[in-house]
Amino acid sequence: MAKVLEGLYYSESHEYVRVEGDFGYIGITDYAQNALGNVVYVDMPDVDDEVTAGEEFGAVESVKAASDLMSPVTGVVVEVNEALEDQPELVNQDAYENWIIKVEISDKSELDNLMDAKAYAAFCEK
Repeated sequence: MAKVLEGLYYSESHEYVRVEGDFGYIGITDYAQNALGNVVYVDMPDVDDEVTAGEEFGAVESVKAASDLMSPVTGVVVEVNEALEDQPELVNQDAYENWIIKVEISDKSELDNLMDAKAYAAFCEK
């Protein structure tokens, strides 16, 4: 069974956001990296790009498939995880440690549209 961490917010498209103050660290869940298999490339936006909740902000490519990344929240990208440019497989090693982008969240009420760990675990079992 895929690892689901408490205290994160989850989307139905298998992204998570870890909120720290006004910032959110966005990545793909353990379930998603498991389904994708070996990640070979992560396409990320640039710093200062805007991301919108429910819209694509990049992609993850694996040996099996490519999958669009959908932002769980709206905000401005303040950092990208540069380690993933050279080592995209870090996502497979620990999807929750190896976030993809850090955004300054514009509207925290959007978090209410996401699932908590318990709801996401149940969602993945369906």
